[in-house]
Amino acid sequence: MKQLGISLYPEQSTFEQDKAYMDLAHKYGYRRIFMSLLQLQSDDGEDLLAKLKQDVAYANQLGFTTVVDINPVLFKELKIDYNDLVFFHDLGVWGLRLDEGFSGIEEAAMTHNQYGLKIELNMSRGTNYLDSIMSYDPECDNLIGCHNFYPQEYTGLSEDIFMDYSFKYREYGLHTAAFISSKNAQFGPWPVHEGLPTMESDRLRNIASQVTHLRLSKMIDDIIIGNAFASEEELATAAKAFAAPFPALGIDFEEDVLPIERTICLDDKHLYRGDASEFLLRDTKPRVVYAKEAIPAHNNEKATFNRGDVVVVNEKYPRYKGELQIVLTPFENDGRRNLIGHLSQDDLDLLDLVEPWSTFLLKEK
Repeated sequence: MKQLGISLYPEQSTFEQDKAYMDLAHKYGYRRIFMSLLQLQSDDGEDLLAKLKQDVAYANQLGFTTVVDINPVLFKELKIDYNDLVFFHDLGVWGLRLDEGFSGIEEAAMTHNQYGLKIELNMSRGTNYLDSIMSYDPECDNLIGCHNFYPQEYTGLSEDIFMDYSFKYREYGLHTAAFISSKNAQFGPWPVHEGLPTMESDRLRNIASQVTHLRLSKMIDDIIIGNAFASEEELATAAKAFAAPFPALGIDFEEDVLPIERTICLDDKHLYRGDASEFLLRDTKPRVVYAKEAIPAHNNEKATFNRGDVVVVNEKYPRYKGELQIVLTPFENDGRRNLIGHLSQDDLDLLDLVEPWSTFLLKEK
């Protein structure tokens, strides 16, 4: 089951704040929580583990599943044997994320724990890490993966690395997760406030576009907002994008778009015709559904159509009138297509991930 998640950092907030945030996220269907055990030491002697336990207990009451970030050093500090994970069972968490891993044999052994705790691997490590673990016969029902987030600007994963490292987890059929970032949130685990996405290209996107990006990648099951606290509007917007029956791309309409053109864009899903052109993404269904509608030529003074322009074929092209098209490669405007809008800037790069025969939605920005 795919889930949306939030992140909590008890060392930087109060229980009342965390509780209110969990209540709000729960309202919009969020069911996962990411927390970190890597910041257990407090300068003022505060018992951060007790604060974390309080958050986890309330999260469990609401039906959240909580995964805590750990590393081998923490195992030594807390005197935890990887063959006996009772500490995490007593903590009440659903799983533990290995920010830094062991040698492979330890991770595999932990998946056989008697409590059914999930062992979440750091997907951003790449290399042959996962292959090594799989060679030690893990209990795959308890093995999942989650990418890193990157507080420092320009350090997030590239698209190619993200796809490459994620693909291995898809090959093994493991459940996966990645992070998106709130523009409203003020903190994460470290004193850097430049967003907390997995992919660098998501750092400046709006939150709906970040969700759509991960959905279109087809590599990620769970999507987690990495920083805290996201606004209610962001929580609602991300939840809507996550729950939409198909990925949705934003469109900025031209001012004088015809009502029928808005209807063609917004009132139904779009199927990318499979015999694809390098110049146009085509949805041919509207030319059948709206065959009897008048679509006069207008908004066609522009000399050249550019990538991301959304057009509707007009009456000067009778056989194709009503067809919705999105420009992939610039070409000359001969007057037979009406320019009705443009893909929003945040979503323009996502065109590369829309595949022939896939279905998508257009939504007004």
